[in-house]
Amino acid sequence: MLGLSLLERAVDYTQGSLRVVTRTALCRPTPCAGWTLGTLLAHLDDSLRALREAADGDVALAGRPPARAARTPLLVRDTVADVLTAWRHPFHTQGERDGTVEAGEPGAVAQSCGGVGVGDRWLSRPVVAAVGAMEVAVHGWDVAAACGEPRPMPDPLAEELLDLAPLFVAPADRPGRFAPAVQVMPYASAHERLLAYLGRDPHH
Repeated sequence: MLGLSLLERAVDYTQGSLRVVTRTALCRPTPCAGWTLGTLLAHLDDSLRALREAADGDVALAGRPPARAARTPLLVRDTVADVLTAWRHPFHTQGERDGTVEAGEPGAVAQSCGGVGVGDRWLSRPVVAAVGAMEVAVHGWDVAAACGEPRPMPDPLAEELLDLAPLFVAPADRPGRFAPAVQVMPYASAHERLLAYLGRDPHH
């Protein structure tokens, strides 16, 4: 599936970043302003759980449980692995399994079309996988940077995400979801330009 390969490579990269996390590092600051590494891992875990739901065809926005702030790196790595398994072997969805998805619900429409219901919207699976890949990969860099272990993204992964970034991050997303873009040199790598576009200092 288009998008799945990108997600697989993003997950592989981020799993490497999670391996350098120690419990003593959880209070360290991260490139995400105001977030400690522990807060970032809780957010990443929440994003991964939403991506796991998306593999089943429906992401519930209302009534989502709060992010689990005490998540350990090992448990987040388990969540990452579960996400890949779910996307590689997509549904029977949870709704199909337990009969809770009714005809006419956003999730039911998306599932019947091979898409993903996100709240009251319908998105194609490749788009959701690509958005998930960007979220996972960039936070993988954040994690490694917070641990003092710079891990540039592989060039092919960074180049593909850089091409997609303007589609997923609009001017209206700044300064709310993303900080203003950072200036980099014209000869900067795709990895550096991607981070800069998403409001991060590539040399953090």
